[in-house]
Amino acid sequence: MSDLAQTLRLRDDFPGLLNGEGGNWHYLDSAATAQKPNAVIDAIARAYGPDYATVHRGVYERSANMTLAYEAARRKVANFIGAASDSEIVYVRGATEGINLVAQSWAGTQLKAGDRILLSCLEHHSNIVPWQIVAEKVGAQIDVVPLTADGRIDLDAMQAMITPAHRMVALAHVSNVLGSVLDVRRAADIAHNVGARILVDGCQAVPRLAVDVQALDCDFYVFSAHKLYGPTGIGALWGRKELLDAMPPYQGGGSMIDKVTFEKTTYAPAPTRFEAGTPHITGVVGLSAAIDYVQAIGLDAIHAHECALMAKARTALESLNSVRVFGPEDSAGILSFEVEGVHPHDVGTILDETGVAIRAGHHCAQPLMRHLGVEATARASFGIYSDESDVDALVKGIERVRKIFG
Repeated sequence: MSDLAQTLRLRDDFPGLLNGEGGNWHYLDSAATAQKPNAVIDAIARAYGPDYATVHRGVYERSANMTLAYEAARRKVANFIGAASDSEIVYVRGATEGINLVAQSWAGTQLKAGDRILLSCLEHHSNIVPWQIVAEKVGAQIDVVPLTADGRIDLDAMQAMITPAHRMVALAHVSNVLGSVLDVRRAADIAHNVGARILVDGCQAVPRLAVDVQALDCDFYVFSAHKLYGPTGIGALWGRKELLDAMPPYQGGGSMIDKVTFEKTTYAPAPTRFEAGTPHITGVVGLSAAIDYVQAIGLDAIHAHECALMAKARTALESLNSVRVFGPEDSAGILSFEVEGVHPHDVGTILDETGVAIRAGHHCAQPLMRHLGVEATARASFGIYSDESDVDALVKGIERVRKIFG
């Protein structure tokens, strides 16, 4: 377990963890969106206040300074995930837009009728629907990799079912429901052995695991800032430079052009060609501050801390006769469960009455719910500010649920 004093100090960095009476709120919904530290909040406030100006356009000093900060953040994102160059980093509104960008600009132009796309049973809707849209458009087909008994993407099955007709593979690094961690390097090797490209949804991985896209050998990687203790509305797409350079623009507008005439428009090189319009300047500043905050703590320390909390929570919940826990023993920071005979929404409502916030529903993973044989689950997810008191409050709240529905 991480040192408790350090954890309490970190909790003090997050004003959103205080309840209305000034006491602790047991926030266990970090997989949906993480609370923000003061360092991020302060950075955004400065960016909207004394530092505010547009980027890439102004010739005055403040605009030049903001442009420098904006592009320095791009380099920081590149270093954070091990990219070879900041020219491989595209700012997007979040992982969803990043996946849609690749689906439209790469798959939409590279795939043809008869090609196949490979997904897995545990994907978030944002890593299913964009591929369905492009598959319908070009006449491609989608295949689904099954799961192992403990809820991992079955890479043995993937290896057996993939063919040269598969041109794109899109998989989650960490499941947003089960917390299961994908062996991305093996998945990438399987994809590349048949000539397929692989996109990895890193939303749940980036806040809790050290990521090196070059070592993982994937082709595209996406994540959102708001799960990384940063602001909403900003995220990043990493893509191999040669792939980005060959992709047409996703949207048209200002900034993404080279030269515009009514007869013809030429486009800026990547990543600029994918960033039409005035960008989310303050969001980028907040993302930069969030990366600084996380790196100061260390991803290895964060992962070890969350694993310790997960082990404590899983052991406690599995000891309750009427509670079923989903996912593998080594799930990363995310614990889904059901209380026998109680709808997850009722579980969540009763826990909320005791000051514990969890998620209840299908978690934008309806195909996975059907695989699990449930309509919905309750989900507790941890962050760097979580501590043993959150686990204790969760268990106590579930015991109250059991008594009420006894």
